[in-house]
Amino acid sequence: MRRSLSVFVLVPVLAAAPGTATQERAPAAPAESAAVASALAKVAPSLVRIHVVTISHQDGRELKREASGSGTIITPEGHVITNHHVAGRTRSIVCTLPTREEMPAEVVGTDPLSDITILRLQPPTPRKLPAASFGDASKLRVGDRVLALGSPLALSQSVTMGIVSNTELVLPAMSWPFNRMTLDGEDVGSIVRWIGHDAPIFGGNSGGPLVNMDGEIVGINEISMGLAGAIPSDLAREVAEAILRDGRVRRSWIGLEVQPLLTSSGHTRGGLIGGTIAGSPADQAGFESGDVLLKLGGEDVTVRFAEEVPPFNQRVMRLPRGKPVEATILRDGNVRTLKVVPVERESVEAPVSELSALGVAASDLTAWSARELRRSRSGVRIRSVRQGGPAAEARPELRDNDVIVAIDGAAIRTLDELKRALERLLPPEGGRTQALVAFERAGSELLTVVELGRDGLEDPGLEARKAWVPVAVQVLTRELAQQLGIDGRTGVRVTRVLEPEGTASGLRVGDVITAIDGNPVEASQPADAELFATMIRQYRIGARVELAVLREGGQITVPVTLGMSPRLPREMKKYEDPHFEFRVRDVAAADRLEARLPADQAGVLVDAVREGGWAALGHLAEGDLLLDIDGEPAVDVRAVQEKMARIAEARPAAVVFRVRRGIRTFFVELQTSWK
Repeated sequence: MRRSLSVFVLVPVLAAAPGTATQERAPAAPAESAAVASALAKVAPSLVRIHVVTISHQDGRELKREASGSGTIITPEGHVITNHHVAGRTRSIVCTLPTREEMPAEVVGTDPLSDITILRLQPPTPRKLPAASFGDASKLRVGDRVLALGSPLALSQSVTMGIVSNTELVLPAMSWPFNRMTLDGEDVGSIVRWIGHDAPIFGGNSGGPLVNMDGEIVGINEISMGLAGAIPSDLAREVAEAILRDGRVRRSWIGLEVQPLLTSSGHTRGGLIGGTIAGSPADQAGFESGDVLLKLGGEDVTVRFAEEVPPFNQRVMRLPRGKPVEATILRDGNVRTLKVVPVERESVEAPVSELSALGVAASDLTAWSARELRRSRSGVRIRSVRQGGPAAEARPELRDNDVIVAIDGAAIRTLDELKRALERLLPPEGGRTQALVAFERAGSELLTVVELGRDGLEDPGLEARKAWVPVAVQVLTRELAQQLGIDGRTGVRVTRVLEPEGTASGLRVGDVITAIDGNPVEASQPADAELFATMIRQYRIGARVELAVLREGGQITVPVTLGMSPRLPREMKKYEDPHFEFRVRDVAAADRLEARLPADQAGVLVDAVREGGWAALGHLAEGDLLLDIDGEPAVDVRAVQEKMARIAEARPAAVVFRVRRGIRTFFVELQTSWK
């Protein structure tokens, strides 16, 4: 979360509200219990728990996280209302009904400015679903009983009860600007005036309904700051109806910044104009900073307090677009009339995409971001850069807020154009190529050369094979020698025979090797751990040596034919999957020794899992032994690479891995959302 959320907390399960302990209450009277039961009977059948895979972009990558929230069915066709911060930016959504039935859902439309999202459930066969009704939030009074329904901490659906504490809750001005509640760049508090209540809510309650004692939705729970805060149902219903009608919310905009009247001004009516956005309709209409807005569209304006700012902004956003609206202002003691023509308001931020070929996350420019960067909207804005990626390694490197305007001399105006240009430039069979990238930074036009493509993981060079005795040993320290009754002797003690039927069959666990062909093994300190192996490597593979061994109080000679040292873990072939973001390698002898795997155990070892990728989301873990993929044995890295190439071509909805972790074998399902 940004610092802007430091005063309050959104309450999906991935950001649970702190300090909201369940309150102790006196037992409810029979009449109150009956009223609660009656209200619940009208809403509880419509409550859903929402499990989502959310997406965010950081360090040039798309990160995926599991999260949970709540929602309510509001139409028999299965439309669900919830928060944008719960389900507005997702790769997959599954809802659980009160009957425990799980059902996938899709986003119909989302509105970050009001923090409202509308989903539609997708039952296996069409059917009518129980829908709750909206109530009138304007009728709530402080002290009214309310119920908060939801799935706290992703648990089964539950209900808590409290009273309305405040019907006009806004964020405190004393902590501005750091407590501005922003989602996708939108200032939620600019239009939302929350219903404050003390019904306990926890992480996972976000998006759940606040219900009056008539069993009607009067709010959508959203935040907690000691008190809980719910979006009033009047605003939530207006947004929901717009999304159901148009798939989005269309609002008017004039670019006027209005704030409460200054106490020192002496004015008792109107609202203070702090300023206008350059080039906006208000700017073109002649509004000036310091004007007092008295009327707008023939209606009086009253903005004396912070609590009156959100209703005013809502009023502006409902103005008719494209038609002149009359405004009355007070300037220098004189009343004047201006006419302003509202236009359609754009979103502050455009959707962000990961461009793995460049190693950046990027987006189109919006009217807002273009103004902030003081440039036109043509070009692609870099939102974050992956460390070590092509953009970061270019000289000069690309940075956040750089705007790409051309590649290899071809103009780049939109994100889609950039994606197509990268597809054309990337070598079809892998490998690398260079591209000349033109970009703007702080008014300067720069050029850089970016190396595109990926070579894949090359086989590491093989180390020279050396002579080897297939045993594990420990140093015979002075203290250990004393306790074993062989004080003053040096050497190594056999702790494991790795090939009982092979070249070391004459050795046993507990033997103390003191010499090789008469040359003392002078190991007596922990730092001498590699001395025995170093002495053996002086011989050629296949040579026959005689080991002086202390066994059961006596000394014997054990002849051993030296074998070939096995390949080390760092020498094993590797494969990294770019779609699911995991890396595997072939199993080395040292891996089998450490995990005590049988010699005939097939599979590949999971070497790395990138945070925020589909593999991490499916709970694949570093150190897992991957046994098969969708039923096909993962006999080695080459087999895995070929199978994952076929999966990338087929693009299935899910991929199933069978893995071994410790002594357990189980299945891991990796969800997918192909771009």
